[in-house]
Amino acid sequence: MADDRYRFSFERIAEHYETARPPYAEDAVDWALGQLGVGAGARVLDLAAGTGLLTRQLLRRDLDVVAVEPGDEMRAVLVRVVPGVEALVGSAEAIPLPAGSVDAVTVGQAFHWFDTEQALGEIHRVLRPSGGGFALLWNQFNQDDPVLGGVDDLLRPRDPARRSYWRDQYDSRLFGPLEEKAFYEARPMNADQLAAWVASTSRVIAAPAEEQAEIEREVRRLAAAHRARVTIRTYAVVARRLS
Repeated sequence: MADDRYRFSFERIAEHYETARPPYAEDAVDWALGQLGVGAGARVLDLAAGTGLLTRQLLRRDLDVVAVEPGDEMRAVLVRVVPGVEALVGSAEAIPLPAGSVDAVTVGQAFHWFDTEQALGEIHRVLRPSGGGFALLWNQFNQDDPVLGGVDDLLRPRDPARRSYWRDQYDSRLFGPLEEKAFYEARPMNADQLAAWVASTSRVIAAPAEEQAEIEREVRRLAAAHRARVTIRTYAVVARRLS
């Protein structure tokens, strides 16, 4: 789990986060749910739901979704932009749901911030013993895309959290083996949209204003070299609950 100044940095830009972050590849969401055997009507917990980007994608699949988000500002946006959603205050380390109450747990762009051991224990607790599991998704600056690869190179030295750290603490006594797959989706994205996405990352939010301006200039320089399209990589990981 990373320093809380990064983990909760998104509270300072909740409105910006909502408009700047791209959705996950639809094929990635379908694959993850399919691997867990989750279909219409299933009860799904969207954990660390933020402003509800993944929540909306789940609801469009006729799932019974409960969103849990610790940040007041992020959750306020979620409630506004996803009317009627069940949204609760809580964290991955203390999920405010009864044991055995959900069929699956999804986490978008957040699992690397959790205390892995505590989070896995809580996720295991709230899942039904009959099956199900968790699905983790991340949108990434795809190194194979000429523009996003440049963005990734720019931001990597500033990364406050080693994204793969949670794997070192993965407890296979609670869940089965990790299954993973990458999905690539080309999307229109102009310089303003790309700069906004980059500005919504913890690496940039926590940077001094002068450094933020320098990053934005470089991102816009990179964006000027492409035709307003990028290929985003959505990385998905799933594992099933062991009884």
